Amino acid sequence: MSKELAFVACVNDRETLGRCLLASPCLAPGQQVLSLFEGAASAAQAFNAALAYGDSEWLVYVHQDVFLPEGWEREFLAGLATAQQRLPRLAVAGVFGVGQGRLLGHVVDRGRLLREGGELPAAAETLDELCFAVRRACGIRLDPALGFDFYAADAALQAQEQGLHVAVVDACCEHRSSLPRAGFAEAFVQRFAASATAFQHKWRHRLPVVTPCITLTADSPAEAQVRAAALRAG
Repeated sequence: MSKELAFVACVNDRETLGRCLLASPCLAPGQQVLSLFEGAASAAQAFNAALAYGDSEWLVYVHQDVFLPEGWEREFLAGLATAQQRLPRLAVAGVFGVGQGRLLGHVVDRGRLLREGGELPAAAETLDELCFAVRRACGIRLDPALGFDFYAADAALQAQEQGLHVAVVDACCEHRSSLPRAGFAEAFVQRFAASATAFQHKWRHRLPVVTPCITLTADSPAEAQVRAAALRAG
């Protein structure tokens, strides 16, 4: 069991959890510390609680529908070590994100291999929420106002505001989401728009902000930008 990593996930579907995250070899019983939160009101509620009582160097937030293949934890730790050589104030790291306006990362998303941005690790401005880690000692906490979206981008921006570094490392995992890539349901759009509005308000001084899912600007309400993006995707 690595003392460098601990894991936390929010759960609303036990079948998905068992088929995906709990099937990951590194999360077999006795392998790694994994905290599961059912009924959380936000990603922050689960993540910040796990930060409070753990002692690993890094806390990894991972979605319930992500599968971590054999050896993933070793690849992630190796990626962190290399990233820290290049970015000595590394505080937040993930497997997919945006750096210098382009996508970065290496994941399998719903059966499709994505390998973006060239050589990894690389400095990033924002991260995808599916799997990312925060160094406990840096003091970053997730923001409950963001609900279940934009919290990884928020953590990355928090780090940068403190003069700390953010990176995408090469540790491929598999996103086994059953959601389609296009044609998002209205309930999802409403949830995403609410988080986008909170994010836009909080980071207005940093806009435009490019995330893996959407670019938020200051020139129109966040909900309008989200709905326009959903229409383009559909």
